[in-house]
Amino acid sequence: MQLYNTLSAEERAQLIDEAGKQRLTLSFYAYAKIEDPKKFRDDLFIEWNKLDALGRTYVAKEGINAQMSVPAENFEAFRETLEAYDFMRGIRLNVAVEHDDHSFLKLTVKVRDKIVADGLNDETFDVTNIGVHLKAKEFNQILEDPNTIVVDFRNHYESEIGHFKGAITPDVETFRESLPIINEQLKDFKEDKNLVMYCTGGIRCEKASAYFKHQGFKNVFQLEGGIINYAKQIKEENLESKFIGKNFVFDHRLGERITDDIVSQCHQCGKPCDNHTNCLNDGCHLLFIQCDECKAAMENCCSTECLEITHLPLAEQVKLRRGKQVGNKVFRKGKSENLKFKHSGELSDKPLAVAEKTKDIRQKIKVKKVLLGKAEHYYVKAQVGLFVIENQELNVGDRILISGPTTGNQELVLEKMFVNGIENSSAKVGDKVTFEVPFRVRLSDKLFKIIN
Repeated sequence: MQLYNTLSAEERAQLIDEAGKQRLTLSFYAYAKIEDPKKFRDDLFIEWNKLDALGRTYVAKEGINAQMSVPAENFEAFRETLEAYDFMRGIRLNVAVEHDDHSFLKLTVKVRDKIVADGLNDETFDVTNIGVHLKAKEFNQILEDPNTIVVDFRNHYESEIGHFKGAITPDVETFRESLPIINEQLKDFKEDKNLVMYCTGGIRCEKASAYFKHQGFKNVFQLEGGIINYAKQIKEENLESKFIGKNFVFDHRLGERITDDIVSQCHQCGKPCDNHTNCLNDGCHLLFIQCDECKAAMENCCSTECLEITHLPLAEQVKLRRGKQVGNKVFRKGKSENLKFKHSGELSDKPLAVAEKTKDIRQKIKVKKVLLGKAEHYYVKAQVGLFVIENQELNVGDRILISGPTTGNQELVLEKMFVNGIENSSAKVGDKVTFEVPFRVRLSDKLFKIIN
């Protein structure tokens, strides 16, 4: 009985590409009393694994919070696994505006104390006494009321690339930080103002609306299904979008476009841009906005210091990271003295540019390939890449693909190579190979053989 992942992200990506099937990115949540979260977690993993469902899910005694990637052909079967539980019958699934087959590459279901880290003591107030849910049309209407105060309950890096016009956008890094700040900021408006709140998918507002009603706010409203559901409804009903820019999402895409307005800047040069990236330096992983020009010049790094580190041999990079707290906390970061054009807190509603039209994110060229190994070093002056073979054989004459977040997908035919320092026509597992590469190779790059 499989209860955890057995494939790496690279292996999973390869299987997805080979399958060539459309996947849907979606999210959902539900507050409910779950007596045995561990058993609930295991049961979900078993059923979802059968359906090739991937994603990140948190379960707790208070409910479930999930962001998923599901094969389109298994969508209804996936819904059935949810509706097998009474508290999820008729559950709203927030399907993304844009889909990416690689939005999630692992199935992770974790048991947590809470499904959202809000820092609240749920025993001190009625968490079921929530605000009034508003659909997109109703939300647009109440925003026109001069008696309305609208609050963004997301973090600074989320609101910077897109937000509702006129919204209060707290300069915070976590949801729990925003609650006391907003309570203090609006303490004089509890009786006579409409407190209207929104977040990505609605889950943060479920708890926040109950908290603010407990704090004495009389007229509390929340956007049903969050920005994700709002975007779907305005498109279906041909409504004006009061939201401008992109909606930040917590998966591989890091955002989906709601309107063509660009409201943020490249953090390095100031050019209008709303594409997030993570610093390529594994000891940093700073989340920041970077335009294509800076991405090329800085090689996906947030600073010259990080750029220099990525050029070091892997062993030296690991040595520099030793003892430091690094890892997957990429979404908690977003501020640095190196980011000269970072904005947070009070944000402008004025667009800086209009986004260029791009091809449908779902249209991808499927290339059949097999993973051979990874890059270990790049000799800049000689334009030679060093790779370690971890799977199958590599032969002179093979069509190869070098792929990475900054490098992109670069194909070439292997005409000559050195195996463990000696010119040879074939390399096997465990060998170190070097050959000329007419472009910059990075440590995050993977080496594939293209199969005809």
